[in-house]
Amino acid sequence: MMTSILIAIAAGAASALMFASVISGSLISVVLMYLAPLPLLVTALGWGPFAAAIGGIAAAIGLGLVVGFSYMIAFALWAALPAWWLGRLILLGRPVESATVVPASPDDAQTLEWYPIGRILLWIAAFASLITMGTLLTLGSDAETIQAALRRGLMRMLGPRVAEAEGARGLGNLMTILAPAAGTLGTLIALTLNVWLAAKIARTSGRLNRPWPDIKSTALPPMTLAALSAAIAFCFTGGLLAIASQIVSAALMTAYAVTGFATLHTVTLALKSRGLWLSFAYATVMVFGWPVIVMAIVGLADAVFGFRQRFLQRHRPAVPTT
Repeated sequence: MMTSILIAIAAGAASALMFASVISGSLISVVLMYLAPLPLLVTALGWGPFAAAIGGIAAAIGLGLVVGFSYMIAFALWAALPAWWLGRLILLGRPVESATVVPASPDDAQTLEWYPIGRILLWIAAFASLITMGTLLTLGSDAETIQAALRRGLMRMLGPRVAEAEGARGLGNLMTILAPAAGTLGTLIALTLNVWLAAKIARTSGRLNRPWPDIKSTALPPMTLAALSAAIAFCFTGGLLAIASQIVSAALMTAYAVTGFATLHTVTLALKSRGLWLSFAYATVMVFGWPVIVMAIVGLADAVFGFRQRFLQRHRPAVPTT
């Protein structure tokens, strides 16, 4: 028990230092800030969510005392709360015969039904929406104030020459509209990457108390389509509700982009050049960005038409199961 507490405090300190490094304003500090949940997530998966909670609370209080209350709240939303809750969900399992959810243990790993990866992805989308909306609310309490603050910040980033150029106003308005969605996309991808890295680290060290899931079979719950449709509809209202709806829509579309990649991993199983196609798809999205919309459409199409299930039914004897 004492060892777990010491590990939790050390992980919390590392996470807090990574998060606080953003004060320096350097490029590497931004990378460290995005990876701040990683130590706490590793702790949650390797030593349990209770240890991650201890480390997160200690780190948040420390940041509040040293840096300020706003950093404490931001750290809690970005690192401590997601690490504890997502770590808890990843380790949740229930006996196949029973509907009662119980904590996981290595001895009953083969008899447990584990918390679905698709629902974990949905929780990551919820955290990304909450973090983005919380960040925007620090700029103001109404839509006009938030948009004005975003526009000023974006124009400062572009520099005075661009800001004074012809058409700069239209460019600023467009970037202001896209900024919340772009922030949500980046936050969701960062959280997903942190969860994946933490699981890999815990598995490599032998501390992951659950089997490795079949990630390419990840699917969002059916009601996600209805939630996305409602969020898109509310985007055409106005005020804070429209901004919040845009953020939720972006989060769910990004989640469907992840399932789009899972679909691509499945339907290319029978191809000899599978690695080349997958590398091309990932590189295209990383370099250009906008092809993530194509992957979201693929994920949506799979949710409606079941491409993966149809492919596996036709090719099951001919493709590997891993």
